[in-house]
Amino acid sequence: MTETTVYTPEEVAKILKISRFTVYEMIKRGDLTAYRIGRKVRVEAPDLEIYINKSKGLPVAAPAKTYPPDVPFAAHDGLILCGQDIILDILTKHLEREMPHIQFLRKYIGSVDGLLSLYRGTANAVTAHLWDSDTDSYNLPYVRHLLPGHRTLIINLVHRMEGFYVAKGNPKQINTWQDLARTGIRFVNREHGAGARVLLDEQLRLAGIEHAAITGYSHEELSHLAVASCVGRGEADVGLGIEKAALQVLTVDFIPLKKERYDLVIRKEDMAKPQFQTLLSILRSKSFHNELAGMGGYDISQTGTIIAET
Repeated sequence: MTETTVYTPEEVAKILKISRFTVYEMIKRGDLTAYRIGRKVRVEAPDLEIYINKSKGLPVAAPAKTYPPDVPFAAHDGLILCGQDIILDILTKHLEREMPHIQFLRKYIGSVDGLLSLYRGTANAVTAHLWDSDTDSYNLPYVRHLLPGHRTLIINLVHRMEGFYVAKGNPKQINTWQDLARTGIRFVNREHGAGARVLLDEQLRLAGIEHAAITGYSHEELSHLAVASCVGRGEADVGLGIEKAALQVLTVDFIPLKKERYDLVIRKEDMAKPQFQTLLSILRSKSFHNELAGMGGYDISQTGTIIAET
């Protein structure tokens, strides 16, 4: 590959034999360096080569464009928000409008990694939708265990419906967790630490189903939309994710399974800071609620409510 070669995300997807949605997620997470020309995203050949060599475990030269390393956020006066749902982009937009002098950053990572980032001090507002089978509850047990000894606030963002993505008409009649282990059923999974992956593993444990019994358990995509798209293209028969993504892929149907609580977790000590007061005010505002209601696919009845303190 020459240094002058430039790829579109679609071309990168063909080279790596993955979906273009996965390419966009790799770019968002900082795994693959890219740049924008207007609304178009482009990847230079040397950056793609660096990604491939890193994946192979080969030594690589430092890229020309680098991302800053994770450092404790105490060094900043802004806010790092972890999570992948589009409502976080809307929330960030509201924050930037209300406080243009403050830096607001996004990290596109799953629930477990988000809580660990909060524990390590590399983020200060993280989202979670982690179901605990022992208590049949969301998030609080994980916050208690992953942030031992830390005082936190758990604030509801929305409630969402988790379920199966299947082909239109559900031709293979996939309706239960047990159906995932049937012969001939191809599954597409989420990455380790994602809330959907945790829900799946907990349900499989309760049903006594081994991971090895599920064809495609190791096939991972990095977002709900990427999973739904994979099913829509016929590369898998079923995947697990939120209803909102199913509304965006016309070739899939959605089989609802469990209503989940999608929460924001912050350190209690941060609540006195202006940016966090503004954050809570936005979550409770009529304009923010109206914007979410207009999108569909979300239950906003508890949005902005403090669910628990630890």
